[in-house]
Amino acid sequence: MIQQGVLADSLRQSIIDGEFAPGSKLSEAMLSERFEVSRNTVREAFRVLAEQGLLDHAPHRGVSVAAPTIGDVIDIYRARRTIECTVLRECEPEHPAVQRMRDALAESERWLPKEQWQRVGSANMAFHVAIIDLADSPRLARTYRNLAAELRLVFLEIDDPRALHEPFVRRNRIVLDALLSTGPAAAADALEDYLIQSERLVLGAFARMGRS
Repeated sequence: MIQQGVLADSLRQSIIDGEFAPGSKLSEAMLSERFEVSRNTVREAFRVLAEQGLLDHAPHRGVSVAAPTIGDVIDIYRARRTIECTVLRECEPEHPAVQRMRDALAESERWLPKEQWQRVGSANMAFHVAIIDLADSPRLARTYRNLAAELRLVFLEIDDPRALHEPFVRRNRIVLDALLSTGPAAAADALEDYLIQSERLVLGAFARMGRS
């Protein structure tokens, strides 16, 4: 029988893959049958994902996938700037994770001309995960995994994948080139500018949708 931790991971992946849209309700009975687990196991998985900001539980209304607000977007990007820019500024440019940054960027550049936006987005996210790997910190990695999942929920709300991903492939290239040619401080500055521009794009999209 599938364990609660495995179920939580499976549900998290389904959410960030867009199988369950932000705001959609989740059926305890349906998921119990689908994954062949007890309802108690489903409830425990719900609790874990609620703590990670991916699910909302309202009395008498049940459990639904979190629908990010403008306030959530601002907080997510504040956390990203704090974590990612600090890690990059203090990193060692010869760290093995730099190669993972290269590989992720090459993957996004490979799919960009084909306009395979889901693949581009996944590669872009892998680039930023590799930045966190520069810290060699399992705790930071876990924290960022949860933050990245919330970010994917934000992205699912925006029906313009080209605008979300295309400009930032080039900006990832700028960050990596700065790290290799000038050093961590210049790369961190480029990354901070990247994240500010990304936040503005997302906030603009939310404003146009009338989201609060």
